[in-house]
Amino acid sequence: MINAERKAYLELHAAVLLFGFTAILGDLITLSALELVWYRVWIAGLSFLFFFRVRNTLKRIPRELAVKYLIIGAIAALHWVTFFGAIKLANASVALICLATTSFMTSILEPIIVKRPFYWYETALSILIIPGMVLVVQSLDTEFYTGVVVGLISAFLASTFGILNKKMITRSDPLTISAIEMGGATLFLSIVIALIAVGGGDVNLSPEPMDWVYLVVLALLCTTLAYALSLRALNHLSAFATALTINLEPIYGILLAIAILSEHHELSLQFYLGGAIILITVFSYPIVHKRFRKK
Repeated sequence: MINAERKAYLELHAAVLLFGFTAILGDLITLSALELVWYRVWIAGLSFLFFFRVRNTLKRIPRELAVKYLIIGAIAALHWVTFFGAIKLANASVALICLATTSFMTSILEPIIVKRPFYWYETALSILIIPGMVLVVQSLDTEFYTGVVVGLISAFLASTFGILNKKMITRSDPLTISAIEMGGATLFLSIVIALIAVGGGDVNLSPEPMDWVYLVVLALLCTTLAYALSLRALNHLSAFATALTINLEPIYGILLAIAILSEHHELSLQFYLGGAIILITVFSYPIVHKRFRKK
C-alpha cells in the first residue's frame, strides 16, 4: 500500500507534469492565444461545476468576496493569454524559461502586496537570475525577442495571480474558488473578444478538428484534473516540498518540448546553459528560504 504522503507526491508530480504539458498543447493548437484560452477556461469552468459539485457552495459565498475571485480570475486569464502568446511568438521552451522567473518576481511583489518584510537573500537570488536571462536572450534570433517580453509579462501576471490567490484561498473551499475564477476568466475574455469583433478585429472561434481534441485535453486534464490533484496533494505535503515540486514545471515542459516538438534543433547550447542557471537558482530558493527562516 502507498502511504498518504507518497501518494500525495505522486499526485503533485502528475499535476506538475500536466501543467508542463500545457505549453506543448499551446504550440499544437492552431488558434491564437486569446481564443485558445477562452475555450480552455469555459470548458474547465463547466467541468468544475459538474465534476466537483461546487454549485451549492457557490451560493454561500458573499457577493463582495465572489467579485474579488472574479477579478483574480481575470488576472489569471491575462497570464494564460500572455503565456500562450509567448509560445506563438517564440516557442514553448522560451515561454517556459520566462515562466521560471515567477518565483523571483513573487519575492519582489509579495512584500508590496501583502505588506511583509523584504528578505535580502530573495533579492540576491533574484539578481543571480539575470545572467541566465542574458544568456537565453543572446542565444535567440531577434524574431523571438517579442516572445521573451510577453513571456516575462506572463510571469509577472502569474506572480500577481499567485499572491492574490494565496491571500484569499483560506476564505472558501479551493475548488469553489477555482470554479469562480474560471468564470471570471471566461467573462473577461468574452468581453474582450466581443469588443474586438465589434471593432472589426479578426476573431476566429472555429477550431480545426484536431484542435478540439487538444482543447479538451488542455481543459479537462491539464486544468481541471491538474488543479484537483495539486489541491488534494497540498493536504499532505509541506510548503517546502510543494514549492520544490512545482518548480519542476519548466523542466518537465522543456523535456516534453524536446521530445514532442523537437525544439532543441532551433535552440542553441547557450540557451540551455542560461536556462540551467535560471532553474538552479529557482530550485535553490526554497532551500535558502527554509534555512534563513529557521535562523
